[in-house]
Amino acid sequence: MKMKQVLLEVIGTTREEVVTAARNGADRIELITAITEGGLTPSLGLVQEAVEAVDIPVNVMIRPHSRSFQYDADDMRTIVADVRLIRSTGANAIVFGALTPEGTIDKAALEQVLEAADGLPMTFHRAVDETRDIYEALDVLLGYPQITSVLTSGGQPSALQATDVIAEMVRRAEGSSLAILAGSGLTVESVGGFIQETGVRHVHFGSNVRQGTRALSPIDPERLSGLAALLRTV
Repeated sequence: MKMKQVLLEVIGTTREEVVTAARNGADRIELITAITEGGLTPSLGLVQEAVEAVDIPVNVMIRPHSRSFQYDADDMRTIVADVRLIRSTGANAIVFGALTPEGTIDKAALEQVLEAADGLPMTFHRAVDETRDIYEALDVLLGYPQITSVLTSGGQPSALQATDVIAEMVRRAEGSSLAILAGSGLTVESVGGFIQETGVRHVHFGSNVRQGTRALSPIDPERLSGLAALLRTV
């Protein structure tokens, strides 16, 4: 049986980057601002422009600050308001994650956001990598059909350091509607072997498809198109 083509998600922080990514092989955009802080909620104007500019799906980060993945009542008011506004733009999905002080998935916050999303799919982001037990966290997330992806580096700074964990996450999610989206530390040079080792079919790229592989540099069209071509062969 032929394996499903690998999905390539690329971070975009401006309208220009979103267009460049779409033209050079990205299958989906993760739209953020503040890339050096791990990504925060982009402006509504940028969301509207990005969604209208490209034909590929645009997933939008919902993260009001980078202090932690714990959110108080005021944070949640902002988060829910952002979700409702972003839902109206035609965005494909939201990207969100929340944890308790104990390092578990904050189910109350998650359910509040899913209710506001009103059927819009969600990627649970790398907050999962800071949980006390990543497999326990995955089991919780598998209980929510609206959550269609989990972005993870397997609990390590780089996904390349966590191939065994990511392979196990892929195994546990098999047969569900939730995809393991591997990201952080992946490189154009290493991703082929990484996919073979882990079985992931969804990968996430940020800095490594930018000029000089620097987070604040523009997307490198040649590097991105080369990656997209490579992923069609694995």
